[in-house]
Amino acid sequence: MGNRFLKAGVIAVAVLCLSGCGSIISRTFPGQGHGNQYYPGVQWDVRDSGWRILTILDLPLSLVVDTLMLPVDAQHGPYE
Repeated sequence: MGNRFLKAGVIAVAVLCLSGCGSIISRTFPGQGHGNQYYPGVQWDVRDSGWRILTILDLPLSLVVDTLMLPVDAQHGPYE
């Protein structure tokens, strides 16, 4: 029974962490990111915000996701 709560807790933490990912926010929520640009998640993370600690934690992850999404972004480009 304890293992079940541990799994549920890990899933809940993963969902909460992924819901704030700059790469996901900038690509999915209208008006949140600048859209149509390269590395939108990284640009989302380096904006001036009161959530500096979360931004520092999310920046490396957004860099990886944005790099993996680079072929998709390039297909939609060119950008300014």
